[in-house]
Formats: sequence, structure tokens, C-alpha cells
Amino acid sequence: MQQLKRNLLSVALASATMMLATGAFAQTAPATTSDQDTTATKPADAKKETPAQAQARQLQTVEVTGIRAGIENAIQTKQQSTSIVEAISAEDIGKLPDVSIAESISRLPGLAAQRVGGRAQVISVRGLSPDFSTTLLNGREMVSTGDNRSVEFDQYPSELMAGVTVYKTPDAGLVGQGLSGTIDMRTVRPLDFEKPVYAVSARYQRNSLGSAANADGDGNRINASAITKFAGGDIGLAIGFSHSDTPIQEEQTGLYEPWQTGGRNGVPANVHVTDGGKALRRTGYIRRNAVMGTVQFAPIAEWTSTLDIFHTSAMQEDTANQFEANFNYNGNPDAQVWSPTINGNGTLTGGTLTNAYPLVRGMYEKRQDTINGVGWGNEFKLDKVNLTADLSWSKSNRDEVQLENNTQLLPNPQFDTLSLNFPESGFATIHPQRDYSNPGSLFLANTIYGSGYGKTPRVVDELVGFKVNANFDSPFLASVFADWDVGAHYGDREKTKHQPEGNINLGPQGPTPVGADLQYGLVDLNFAGVGYIPSWNVPGAVARYMTFAPDENASYLVAKAWTVYETISTGWLKGNIDTTWGSIPVRGNIGVQMQHTDQSSASNYWDASQPVGLNSRPYEDGKTYTDWLPSMNLAFSFSHDQTLRFAAARQIARARLDQMRASFEFGISTATGVPGGSGGNPQLDPWKANAFDISYEKYFSGTKGYVSAAAFYKDLTTYVVTQSVTRDFSQFIAQMPLDQQALVSTPFGQFSQPVNGKGGNLKGIELTASLPLDLFWQAAEGFGVVASASYFDSNISLPPDPSVQSSVGTDDIMLPGLSKNVYNLTAYYARSGFEARINQRWRSDFIGEIGNFAAERTLRFVEGEDITDAQVSYSFAPDSALKGVTMLFQASNLTNSGYRTYAQTKDRPLENIEWGRTYLVGVSYKF
Repeated sequence: MQQLKRNLLSVALASATMMLATGAFAQTAPATTSDQDTTATKPADAKKETPAQAQARQLQTVEVTGIRAGIENAIQTKQQSTSIVEAISAEDIGKLPDVSIAESISRLPGLAAQRVGGRAQVISVRGLSPDFSTTLLNGREMVSTGDNRSVEFDQYPSELMAGVTVYKTPDAGLVGQGLSGTIDMRTVRPLDFEKPVYAVSARYQRNSLGSAANADGDGNRINASAITKFAGGDIGLAIGFSHSDTPIQEEQTGLYEPWQTGGRNGVPANVHVTDGGKALRRTGYIRRNAVMGTVQFAPIAEWTSTLDIFHTSAMQEDTANQFEANFNYNGNPDAQVWSPTINGNGTLTGGTLTNAYPLVRGMYEKRQDTINGVGWGNEFKLDKVNLTADLSWSKSNRDEVQLENNTQLLPNPQFDTLSLNFPESGFATIHPQRDYSNPGSLFLANTIYGSGYGKTPRVVDELVGFKVNANFDSPFLASVFADWDVGAHYGDREKTKHQPEGNINLGPQGPTPVGADLQYGLVDLNFAGVGYIPSWNVPGAVARYMTFAPDENASYLVAKAWTVYETISTGWLKGNIDTTWGSIPVRGNIGVQMQHTDQSSASNYWDASQPVGLNSRPYEDGKTYTDWLPSMNLAFSFSHDQTLRFAAARQIARARLDQMRASFEFGISTATGVPGGSGGNPQLDPWKANAFDISYEKYFSGTKGYVSAAAFYKDLTTYVVTQSVTRDFSQFIAQMPLDQQALVSTPFGQFSQPVNGKGGNLKGIELTASLPLDLFWQAAEGFGVVASASYFDSNISLPPDPSVQSSVGTDDIMLPGLSKNVYNLTAYYARSGFEARINQRWRSDFIGEIGNFAAERTLRFVEGEDITDAQVSYSFAPDSALKGVTMLFQASNLTNSGYRTYAQTKDRPLENIEWGRTYLVGVSYKF
């Protein structure tokens, strides 16, 4: 079925391109203006115009609204840019059609989203990991609530955004540029509006998985925005508020990683097996409140001052009720015995397992995220110079609590026989013979996994920046450059992570069932063959029956706390081109950007040779470096609204922050006296690439439609990989007691860390068509299609990293985040207030970065996703009593597309997750 859908999408895109070719050369008359710019010509003698003539003239003036307005505004942004860009534009204030800005961005050519918790969260640009792109808000780099730089886009409500521009090629004046692209989210500018605008909307949301014992599948979204002016138009104000309460409903099965050989009782030694499995139902909610405010002050034509404020806070609280069994260990001498089923690829696909000892687990997570951002920009138009100065600050906080309780049937052990099946797609099934639905029979106990474990991670990220730019005319090379930009930017960033954790131990009462007042009810795990299990208040059980004292001072926890400091001073010189070469108009720029980086990190390492209480020792390291980044963008305009673009640039992406941490683990082998360890590398250089782009674009009727074909090639001169290198440990050995130093045979040993390794190339082709069908057939007025197909390839292969690649094998792997094929198709109809659209986005398999239970990064093969969304709305006519009212129905993930990961081959599944369909019904009012 997926192959059929992909074929249909390819046919649709090819058909649209053929229609382009037919229409482009059939047109001989000059292109007409867009609908929003169309005005009828008045008769020469206006006094003789009859009422009928006036009415006819007014009917010829068409105001484009809704979907078409958003599409045409985005096309205009693309057409007018000197760089190669992709854009989305809100069709109206508060009316980007998606739950978060991530869904909107993921529809753009060459971009793909990775889902987390059922939500599009991080974005890959042109087949590269999210780490290779940079995210801006109103041109200012933003902090992240994650462990690294990549922004979690589900923090940004689409209703508060006016649009997004993705720069695929940089220019010298673009601050915070990424190697794969730069994503710039934009809010409204109130002085651009001719009259006040007010809008409110409310939506009711329902998840198809329905309700569970402790949570329902209902949610809501409430939004309000206002734009107005004061002081005779000298002061503009835009404010917006967005509230969402989104249910978390998830069904999941998972198998232990890694799949490995080695034999089990009843399983041949050469067969790949998994050592355990689980089935769970996760329920909860995410509540997010966001506020946007912009004040513009323009008392004179020569000065405009703009203050932007953005705040978002989100609370996620969920409980996962889980049935789990170890397939290799049962906590007792009695061996487990397999009667296996094995496929032709030497993979265990299920069977019967006797003497297993399952448990029922409760897992609780509470996460609070806050992002605050302030930017103050000033524009001065002087006699011969235009100056801009911008001051920005942003800060994020993430606080989490993760708790687990483990219960088992007592007296210990209560062995069970499990019937197991591990299909390539769909849920794994675990059929027990015993009944696990009675909460009075399940005891909080010291199980084979212990009685419980917990973590309280905390991340703080703060970024301050100041930018100044001068644009001026100059006689220097005046025949080539229309004007010049010279500027500078200073950015100072500090990111800190702490992760206290520890065992959750039983209290003095010993093994006990969870009290009835803490029970939520039964959870249905029949989708995995388990039946029903209890669910309970996990934090309540911890508080009543257990003790939890997380700390970060244990030997295995010290290295998990770190701080990274980064100061970047940037300067640039850019010549802007707006001239004619022969008879061909040319726009663009040529320039160079200089980045001077001062980076360092502080952390602790564990020194076992020291007395108790002094084992945690501080360590700092860092470096400075300078990069020169030349760039060129040229856009050649030809007849019939055709544009040919060429771009070349040196691009960089700074290393991941967790790779730059100073923390590490260090020890001396008692057998050989040789030191060794593993950790981060504060001396990492950035990823670097020489990039070349070419793009052909054909526009129709101004900005009504376009088609384009683009190709790019990136020669990555360096890449960050984790390798074992020889290191001199003398400075650490010198801090050891003399008797311990005497046991060291050499100061040199192997150290596993991220290093700058060999690069490679990445190349791709992007085809796009945005076509209202009435361009070719008047009877199809209102219908249109937006389609794109992107094809990527790379010869970069990464060596195995044992610390994070437990599920991707021991062979070299392809680039994380690289889907070789990405397709998007949107079909829409918009006429007379009625609008309907359906969108499908699909990406092929890729290696994804997943957060595991240890709250650390791991890599897994992710099966390609196929997501279909739909929306229908009706806006009442301007002469109606309900003028300004719009009714909306929306459905997301219509096919209930799941999320599946696997280890090396698809017959070795890891996770299978379904989040259900989401339905929304709502109403908005604009006046």
C-alpha cells in the first residue's frame, strides 16, 4: 500500500511538471498580476459610469484569502529572495493549519520531520540530522530545551507564527547559519497592517485511542490575537496567546536491544535473539501556554524600533503501565526453556518460553519546559547609510522527574509460560498463562530489576546576542555592486545539564501491594496479547511505600553533569548585486563572513584513587578557532517569469553540545597498569562543507503558481565521529597518591571520544510544483496541488560507536537523519468561503537519534513514515450575519501511521508505537 501511495505521488508530481512544460511555452502574452494585485481600469469618463458598470468593476477586483493567500505569499517570498529558500506563510492571522510549526515546516521541499510522542518535533533539512541546521526566531538564534542545539519545534504554536523561511543557501550577513539550512520563524509586524485585526478561535480535540483508566482522549486549543495601532499610526502592537491541552494516548510494544547471537536454552547459538520484551499503554497530557508580543515604534520615517517578546511553557505528565518479561533470566537457578520459531534469516520470530518471571511496571514522567525570548531591534535610515542594531536574549529551562515502580506476583517466584510472536510490522505479542489483572496480587518488591529507579534531569540554556549592520552605497565596484553590507554579531551561550538519579527502594514495610486509593483501574493490553493489568499513582506509591534520594555524586553519575560555554564573534562584508549582465537582469550577493569561536566546558570526573568524598575532581578544557565563510548567490531573470539561481558557499555547523562536554570516565587497569577512559571533547572543530546549488524556477501569473527543479552538492571536508584515540593521561595520574602512581605502567592509553574525522559528500535533487489548476483549465477554478519530491544520497559512512549505536550493528552506518527519498503532496480546493485540503508526507527509512531510558542518545533504524492529514473549513460571506466566522474540521494521522524501529534488518524489530488519529472541530472569529 505504501508503494502504491508513493507511486501515485510520483505520478502526480510528474503530471504537474508536464502541465508546466505545456503551459510555459504555450504562453506568449506577458504574465498577469496576482489576484490580490489585480485592479480594474476605470472608464475614461467616470461620471458616465452606471451603477451596473460600477458593480461589474467591483466584481473584477478579486481579493485572495485563505489557502490561496498563504500559498501566494510564500511563493512571493521565494521569488523575491536572493538566496534559494522555501517558505510558508499564514493564510491569515492565527491560521497556520497545524498543531505546531513543525508540521507546517515538514511539508516544505527537502524537509522531513521526526516524530516524538506522536508529534513532529525535530526537522531534518536536505537529508541531514537536525544538528546540522540552525533555528532563528525573527532572525535571532534560539535556545533549546533538549540536550543539544536542535530546537524542539513542538514548543512553538503555529497560531503565533506569521510564516517561516528556510534558507537553503546562506549569504554573508546571515547570522546563525547552519550547514544544511537555516530555519527562520517569523511573527507579525503590526505596522504592516492597514487596519486593526482581532481573532479568536477554539477547538475541541479527540484521540481515536479513546480514554484509559487515568486519562481521557479529549483536548482543546484556544487562541487569541490582536493587531492594532496607536498615536496616529506611529505605534503598532501585536499580541497573541495560545493554549493547548493535548492528550497523550499511546500503545507500544518493544523488544530489548541489541539483537545478538550466543545461544539460549533451546535456541541455536547462531540465531539472533532478543533478551526481553514489553507491552505498555501510555496516557497523560501536554499543556502548553504561549504568548507573543510585538511593539513597533516609528515616530519619524528615519527610525523604527521593534520589541519582540516570546514566552512558552509546557507541562507534560504521563504514566506508562507496562507488562515486561526477560527472555534470558528469571532471577532463579531454574533455567528458562525456549521452543522457538526461527526464520530463514536466522532470526528468532517467537515461540514458547517456559519458566519466565514477568513483572508489571508503572512508569511516571513529569516534564516542565519554559522558553523566554526578548529581542529589541532598531532601524535607522540616514542620508547615505541604513543602520540596524539588534539586541537579543533567550533562555530555556527543562525540569523532569522520571519514576518507576516494579511489581511481581508473590510468593517469589511465580513462573509463567509465554507464547511470543515478533512480526516485522505490527505489535509484538506476549500471551501469558497467569492472570495479572488483580492489583491485590501484585506486590511492590525487589524484583529481578530491583524495586524501582528514578531520575531528575535538569537542563538550562541561555544565549545573549548583539548585532549591528550598515548598508551603504559605495563607488567601489559600482558597476557590479548596487550597495554593500558590513556588520558584526556577538553571541554568548551557556548550557548546563544535571541528571541526579538513583534507586527507589522499598520502605520498612517490605513487599506490599499498592493501596486501593492509589489505584486508577485496569489498562487494556490486548493489542499485545497480554490482557488487562492494573494502573496506579506512581509518585503516590513512591511517597507512601518507598524512598528516593537522587544524587549525582556516585561514580557512574559524576560525568553526567556538564556545562558548555561558547562565545562567537562574527563579522561580515557583503556586496549586493542588482544589475543587468547584457540583457539579463541579475540579483544576488557576494561576500565573506568571519566567525571567531571561543569554546570551553567544565565538568567532573571520577578518580577512584582518592579518599571517599574527594573522588569527584574538576576538569576544564576548550579551544579557540576562526573560520572564514565566503558565499555567493546569483539569480538570473529570464522572460516568461523564469529564474535561474546559482549559489556557492563554505558552510559550517558547530558540534553537538553533548559531544563538546568536558566530562569523562577515567581509570587504571589493575591488570596492566594502563590508563583508559571515554567522554566528550571540548576541542572539537565544527562540521565543514563546501556547498554548490543550482535551481530553475518558472512562475505563473506573478505568484499564483510555480515549478522548480533544484540540485545541490555538499563536500563535507570534516565530520564528527566517535573513535578510540591514544591520549596522554599524565595530568590526571599526577593527581593520584604516590602509591597509586607507582602502579601505572605508562601514561598513555586509549580514550574513546568524538573527534573530527574524514568527511564525504552529500548530494540531492528537489522537484517542486505549486499549481492552481485553473491556470490550465478554467473549469477547475479553486482546485490546486502542491507537490514535491526530494532524492538524497551520500557516500559518508560512520564507524561504529559502542556508546550509542547498540542497535545499528558493528558495520559502518549512513548519516543519521538521512532519508534518501522524501515526498510531499497537498491537494486543495478553495472557493466561495469553502476550503478543503489533504496532505500526505512520506520519508524513507533512516537512522534516528532516540532518547533512551538513560536519558542519553542512541541510534536506531527507523522505518519510513507515511502521514496523512486533512482539513475542511467554511468561512461565512462578508455580507452574512456571521461575517468573520469560520467553522473547521481537521483530522491528523488519518491512517494511524505507526512508528517502528528495528536493528539492522526489519525481521529484528525493536519498537512499534501507535498514537492513534486526532480529530479537531473548531470555530474562529475575526473582526
